[in-house]
Amino acid sequence: MASLGVNIDHLANVRQARRTTEPDPVTHALLAELGGADGITVHLREDRRHIQDRDVELLRATVRTRLNLEMAVTAEMEAIALAIRPDMVTLVPERREEVTTEGGLNIVAQQAAISALVERLQGAGIGVSLFVDPDPTQLLASHACGARWVELHTGRYAEASWADQPQELARLDDATSRARDLGLRVNAGHGLTYRNVEPVAAIPAIEELNIGHSIIARSLAVGLERAVREMRALIQNPRREPLFGGLRP
Repeated sequence: MASLGVNIDHLANVRQARRTTEPDPVTHALLAELGGADGITVHLREDRRHIQDRDVELLRATVRTRLNLEMAVTAEMEAIALAIRPDMVTLVPERREEVTTEGGLNIVAQQAAISALVERLQGAGIGVSLFVDPDPTQLLASHACGARWVELHTGRYAEASWADQPQELARLDDATSRARDLGLRVNAGHGLTYRNVEPVAAIPAIEELNIGHSIIARSLAVGLERAVREMRALIQNPRREPLFGGLRP
């Protein structure tokens, strides 16, 4: 049964739209935990478009579940991670012009640099996950880098048409099995919603789903605690047959 990591970047987006102090993602992280979040995820981007350094520092001091810091493969971010010491770092690709992370990290293209960074972070006692597409080549490279986790990018599944979703789900299922055979632990995330999360949550070896936008959007109507509880309920008791495109009755 997968746990739920709640990404609170989109709360910070609202704050930064006015360059003010609210909503504060730090206080909302507490509400997410009260709603049953098993962890809090934030992406400290190089351009600081949403989460700020003070957010990460305060979250490290206040999060009572576990803190997952998404970050690019840069010396600046490495220094921040080693200073803050989150429970986990997830290495992700990052381009300044993108709205959100578009695809997985290309491990093959920068294997030496990633391997060295993984070694330094894990040597400091920080768990490391690599955000990758469900591709066998990238999984092999992730294993070669020495990382203990991968997070499978679920974007293609989330964006697929109703007819193509089963094929994309099968890719995720196969990638999960391959990763486990390599000794990697498996998380997943990106684009998951209340409508499409259950088939992914039903893949037995996936340990955690990281979800942000859909939960924050839902919280505008029902509040963050309830929005987290509703998502956690779907993850913990998913329908086993993939009824694509529909809501739970």
